[in-house]
Amino acid sequence: MDYIKRDLEDVLKKFLDLPQIIAIVGPRRSGKTTLIQHLQAQLNDSIYLSFEDQKILTLFNEDIDSFIELYVKKFRYIFIDEFHYATQGGKQLKYVFDFYSEKKIIISGSSSLDLLVKAIKYLVGRVVHFELLPFSFKEFLRAKSVDLLELLEQEKIPPKESPLHDTLFKLWQEYVLFGGYPEVVLQSDKDVKIKLLEGVYNTYLLREVRDIIGLTNDFKFVKLIRALALQIGNLINYNELSEISGYEYRTLKNRLNILEKTYILSLVFPFYRNKRTEIVKNPKIYFLDSGLRNFIIDNFQSLDLRIDSGALCENYILNALQRRSLKLNFWRTKNKTEMDFIIERRGELVPIEVKCNRKMHKIPKAFYSFKNKYDFNNGILFSLTGQIEKKNLDETTAIHFIPIYFSEFNKIIP
Repeated sequence: MDYIKRDLEDVLKKFLDLPQIIAIVGPRRSGKTTLIQHLQAQLNDSIYLSFEDQKILTLFNEDIDSFIELYVKKFRYIFIDEFHYATQGGKQLKYVFDFYSEKKIIISGSSSLDLLVKAIKYLVGRVVHFELLPFSFKEFLRAKSVDLLELLEQEKIPPKESPLHDTLFKLWQEYVLFGGYPEVVLQSDKDVKIKLLEGVYNTYLLREVRDIIGLTNDFKFVKLIRALALQIGNLINYNELSEISGYEYRTLKNRLNILEKTYILSLVFPFYRNKRTEIVKNPKIYFLDSGLRNFIIDNFQSLDLRIDSGALCENYILNALQRRSLKLNFWRTKNKTEMDFIIERRGELVPIEVKCNRKMHKIPKAFYSFKNKYDFNNGILFSLTGQIEKKNLDETTAIHFIPIYFSEFNKIIP
């Protein structure tokens, strides 16, 4: 099967000649092994190791000098996959780095908890870390339709009456329904996709994440996961989640924290300046991969048949914007006036609304409400209208209408 280039690849190449250790973290089955094997194959004087090989792992853990003789001294670039299996990984790696700083070490691990917490305390100032997530929509198109990808990268959207536009929408909907896990994306049969998502759910979510938490019984955990999947785009109601799952408040908060750090959930917190009139505490819940979320609730119907299409569109936009390293909040007043997302960057506020329909041609009232409270120059409305437009809210404020499936390509956000 052909290698699908990841956007992170070009970023990593910029750091290959710098002294720091490169750490690549992310959920299991997001393509880390494929990526580092691809990078290693392009470099002379390099070696790929996996700590799933017990012989290599034991040598690293128990006889670091022999490990260095065999695998470090002979090579310039040392790639170590599944690094989180090392019990004293950070301490041992510091030893290697301090005595052989001319070597370039690249490590990968299946979650931020496993890899970073155990290693970073020994490697402060010696490591730079990057996240490899499931395919973005841009990477999805690279696997499915290079022609469409090139068109969007030129900031061109096929007109709505074009068959190419229908193809683009169908591909985007496939991405929203089945997500971005590479093995899922690279299959075309719906039943195969669902079976592969079942594997992600059983081996990664139920087994690996459960083991990190230290659960012996996953009954409560399964109920919590399903309740969260049914609430994407909504404010978390801790009392309701406690009743459904059986977890008391502190344990519930701990489970949510771990699910976020293991790349299952994203929690978005409120933007506020006035505690008396605005929501200030409870976050909204989203899933990192919508395909996994749809598997959990067993619903792969097309968007026009779903009652949660709006939430799925919001979930897509959240993930698309977070991939650009944007800090996102939402805004909601106690009178329930709401803006889906707020970006605060370089002193500017950018309010964002998401509407999962094809008939949004007027500026939503939420922008006017937010403008009455806060000053901003540009807002964004993501919808399925199929065209880019700019409309004036007032003399100094523009609202940019952008198709949802163009969100990863637009350059309006500061």
